[in-house]
Amino acid sequence: MMRQIRRLAVLGSTGSIGTQALDVAARHADRFAVAALTAHASSEQLFAQVRAFRPRLAGLTDGRFSLADIPNDLRFCRWVFGREALLAAAALDEADDVLVSVVGMAGLESVLAALSHGKRVLLANKEALVAGGKLVMDAARRAGEHALLPVDSEHSAIFQCLQGAAGNPVDTLYLTCSGGPFRTWAKADIDRATAAQALRHPTWTMGRKITVDSATLFNKALEIIEACHLFGVAPPRLQVLIHPQSVVHSAVGFSDGAVIAQLGTPDMRLPILYAMAYPERLPTGGDRLDFFSLKELTFERPDPVRFPSLRLAEECLAAGGAACCVLNAANEVAVGRFLQSGGGNPMTVGRIYAVVEETLQRVGALAADSLQEVLEADRLARETALALLD
Repeated sequence: MMRQIRRLAVLGSTGSIGTQALDVAARHADRFAVAALTAHASSEQLFAQVRAFRPRLAGLTDGRFSLADIPNDLRFCRWVFGREALLAAAALDEADDVLVSVVGMAGLESVLAALSHGKRVLLANKEALVAGGKLVMDAARRAGEHALLPVDSEHSAIFQCLQGAAGNPVDTLYLTCSGGPFRTWAKADIDRATAAQALRHPTWTMGRKITVDSATLFNKALEIIEACHLFGVAPPRLQVLIHPQSVVHSAVGFSDGAVIAQLGTPDMRLPILYAMAYPERLPTGGDRLDFFSLKELTFERPDPVRFPSLRLAEECLAAGGAACCVLNAANEVAVGRFLQSGGGNPMTVGRIYAVVEETLQRVGALAADSLQEVLEADRLARETALALLD
């Protein structure tokens, strides 16, 4: 039987998620074709990808680029630059699926554009649901069942577990995390930690920003917000579990006490390919889980005193409006400055927490009922966080 080839637009193709998506697409060239590729400023890497996959459209979002920067042998496809590159790729007629793996608020507009054009969105961008959760979920419902598929390992794991629910209501969602490099540190030591220390993640290899978020557990705070939107649950029905071995990627509990968990090696190609091929499962080419090599699986309760990001996420969800958008924007600004700091007086992790909390207090309650309101809340939060940092 002939199978339909899924045509994929990859937004953020030179990042960790994008490159792994292209890896599995190449492994299953009989199932996937690449229709569009976009990157921010990694032009040489994007050029190599365009040569390999020959998409219909390619784009660079960094405003410094123009058609004059594109090699002659790559002008067989349409090139788009700046903000329009993401929107053009998201709406491309030749694409069936849009993998949104760009970092930041650019992901929100891209997701909304793709859904409004009838695309299936494979979501690897946290900001879209954190900042504009209601807007995204309303658009996904209009687009139809399974129009939005999670790529984050934890949300993919929950989605996979829910395939076995058979319509039964969910009692509890369990979001796991490794605990990062500061899992056993005292609060005072965490607050004094530098970027070099925060970037030493014990399990996952990721981009610098998400690695810092994993150290501060802001990554998990954002995932709490995402999960509440994706799966329609309130924070009391969601439990974060510190799981240093990163074997159980998340789990779902039911009213009879049964728990279904998704296990696997820490390989992002699994959730990426699961979303790309859904509802089928295809080989990733990665290692299989070896049960006989597992010595122990341990779980710890997270400490919201040492990691106030978890408390802030629940407070923002309770506040509603644009509070989650403000939290995300302030954290993004603070982490950006944190990664740039150095010298004799580097910025520390404690300053990230302080800037985010004070930004929330200063900005106050804002509406988030339209894209314009969300973008304005994001702008105001960034402006406020920058002022605090300066």
